[in-house]
Amino acid sequence: MKKWLLAILFGSVLVLAACGGDDNNGGTDNNAGGNDNGGETASVAEEVYEANCAACHGANLAGGAGPSLEKIGAEYSVEELNEIISNGIEGTSMPGFGDRLSEDEINQLSEWLAAKK
Repeated sequence: MKKWLLAILFGSVLVLAACGGDDNNGGTDNNAGGNDNGGETASVAEEVYEANCAACHGANLAGGAGPSLEKIGAEYSVEELNEIISNGIEGTSMPGFGDRLSEDEINQLSEWLAAKK
């Protein structure tokens, strides 16, 4: 992994820890998949989100250059989010990340976002 990416991920962890972990989801479980590694899934998803999505969708999912994702799980399923993250949305500024993220990263990010209702 490139040093700059590690620095971004490390910085993201520090920022999240300093913020007290307020994920703005009303206290609901971030693990939409219901598997035993919920903490690991959320942690990976949060790191992937911070490194790839927060610039447009905001550090707290409230939006910015891109739309809010605070309740994205009420609009899209895990499968639909996988498709959007992988391929982007034609005619919008949402790019595809299928060539930048692993399938596992996309799956974990989709599960984490789908829990935002």
